[in-house]
Amino acid sequence: MRRKRRRNTIIWIIIAVLILIAAWFSFGPGINTGQQNKTVTIGVVGESKPEQVIWKSVAATAKEKYGINLQVKNFTDYNQPNKALKSGDIDLNAFQHYAFLKSWNKANHGGVVAVGKTMIAPIRLYSRKYHKLSALPNGATIAIPNDPTNESRALFVLKNAGLITLRKGKSLLTVADIMKNPNGLKFKEVSADQCGRVLSSVDAAVVNNDYSGPAGLTDKQTIYVEPINKDSEQWINIIATKKGQKNNKEYQDVVKAYQTEKTKKLYRKFYGNTQVAAWDIKLK
Repeated sequence: MRRKRRRNTIIWIIIAVLILIAAWFSFGPGINTGQQNKTVTIGVVGESKPEQVIWKSVAATAKEKYGINLQVKNFTDYNQPNKALKSGDIDLNAFQHYAFLKSWNKANHGGVVAVGKTMIAPIRLYSRKYHKLSALPNGATIAIPNDPTNESRALFVLKNAGLITLRKGKSLLTVADIMKNPNGLKFKEVSADQCGRVLSSVDAAVVNNDYSGPAGLTDKQTIYVEPINKDSEQWINIIATKKGQKNNKEYQDVVKAYQTEKTKKLYRKFYGNTQVAAWDIKLK
């Protein structure tokens, strides 16, 4: 009788253990299995070695904190990532600022929305002839990019430098929108990648960060740095997704994985003061 009781007790213990094991896999950490297998693909353009390190760090955080496998897909030019987003080939992209997105949506019947801010890379006014802004002479020639978004950005830089005033109420401007030019500045409009290269033949040039390095420009030639204010808000870079997916939880979690102190430290390590985290700055 005692043996039978002991055997029954052992059987019930075994059953109880099996029930607990089943419950663990059904309601314990196993509940995250689907989430851990969730893959989110993000598109970037021209991924440099520093950017590879940054995205590897973001992917590690996304996996550890949110159970997301973040895959980075590299594109070769700016025309591809938004098209890939709309077609569903990727889930997110991170290569553009608000102004580019607005222009692209206007030309392509919309379909892409911002889900979070990443950074802003203030551009600079360079000169090989003058060492400070106030030394620019009357009638100086300044090279600026000739494409819509970069030309407008360059003009806002010159406006904030106190060199010109601009028409109000527009976000994308051209030289035709210069309202006051008290120093009689002349403007040489060239492709963005040539602004740094023509610097020796002009008095100054507004050069995008992507092209300042190849042109051999450093802080030594810098006479003015774009301020981070309301005028520069449209140049903040973003993570974007397809319309209707802005509140997707996994995508929001990827944004959170990016917007960390770890990312800020990597900015400082690789870019110094040329790239600034934009998700928590206050614009004046």
